Amino acid sequence: MLNKDKDKICEVCGYGKAQIKYITRSYGKGANLLIIENVPVVSCANCGESYLTAETLHEIARIKLHRKSFAKKRNVAVAEFV
Repeated sequence: MLNKDKDKICEVCGYGKAQIKYITRSYGKGANLLIIENVPVVSCANCGESYLTAETLHEIARIKLHRKSFAKKRNVAVAEFV
């Protein structure tokens, strides 16, 4: 996994001090909704890009594939933008 305390080189512009931030992503909808918390994202202050690494994408795919092993059921409030 990515080390949040260590700077990373931005794969877009080459800036040597891109930071690791953590976000929450949702996949699917309705009964198939899966929310993954603490997803590491590389965020570059130099070029403004934010992206998921290949390692992170592989881990997300693994979590989605084996969601019953990883996911815990929680009630969640849902609002619709109108």
